[in-house]
Order: sequence, then C-alpha cells, then structure tokens
Amino acid sequence: MLLTVGRIGRVHGIRGEVTVEVLTDSPDERFYPGAEFTTEPARAGGLILSGARWHNSTLLLAFEGITDRNGGELLRGIQLLAEVDLDDVDEGEYHIQQLIGLQVFHISDTAHSNLIGEVSGVITGVAQDLLEIAKPDGGEFLIPFVKALVPEVDITAGRVLIDPPGGLINED
Repeated sequence: MLLTVGRIGRVHGIRGEVTVEVLTDSPDERFYPGAEFTTEPARAGGLILSGARWHNSTLLLAFEGITDRNGGELLRGIQLLAEVDLDDVDEGEYHIQQLIGLQVFHISDTAHSNLIGEVSGVITGVAQDLLEIAKPDGGEFLIPFVKALVPEVDITAGRVLIDPPGGLINED
C-alpha cells in the first residue's frame, strides 16, 4: 500500500536540498540514495533520492534533477509516498492511514453502542502523537495517543476505545 512517509518543506541552501517533515518511524530505511517516491500531488512525478543527511535534527533531501534553489522551491508541500507492507508492523504500532476512519467509543461502553466520533487525522509530535476525533455533531477534539488514554486500538473491528480525562469531551 502507498503511504505518506514525508512532506517536503523549505529549501535549504542553493543546491536544491529540501527539508522534510518525516512521517515514518524508520527514516533511515525510507530515505536513502536511490529510493524512489511517488508524489502527491502527482504533478511532481516520481522522485529519486540522490542524497539524505541530518542537519540540526532536520532531515535534508536531495533529488535527481533538482540542482538549484528554484528547483527545490517547486517541491515545497509535496508529499512523498512509498510502498509499505501493512503486515510488517510490530504489535501496538500503526500506520496513520490505518487509524483514519476508525470509530471511537468510551472504554466503559462495553456494548460499543454510543459512538463518540471517528478518527479524522493524526498529528505527529515529538513527545507523542495526537488523534483528531470528529464528533457526530460536527465538533472535534484531540486526545494524546498514549496507552493510558487510548487503551485499545482494533484495526480489524474498525474501532478505538478511549478513556478520556474529565472535561476533554462533552458527552451529553
């Protein structure tokens, strides 16, 4: 399955290197010279990585055919997609695309009869990720994606059980 593994940011320097927002837990396995990426939007076509290096905790990438600042600037905002085997993840680890669309229920709702919302996005953070939950009434809230607050994720059943602290959501 094609999954987003990075998002291109600003140009760095005059040789066309770009910063990348890393959206994978294994950047060294994804970003290496010769790696090929599909892009979203597709206007950039396929990109082949010619170099990757870390600079002050920021990953810098160089692509074949991009040799100057102007070329790098054209790549800004493009998502890098790579083929990922969804079966090749450890227990308790998930790809963002697997979480989007899962139904959210309170841990105490053993019958799963009162839908709280649906996972609409994941905000990746340095310390922890946040699940974006869209409520049926149109509202939304964020919940830290940590075991204490999200004790169960069942991809097969299509649901997430949460144990939110008081006041996080309005459960009228």
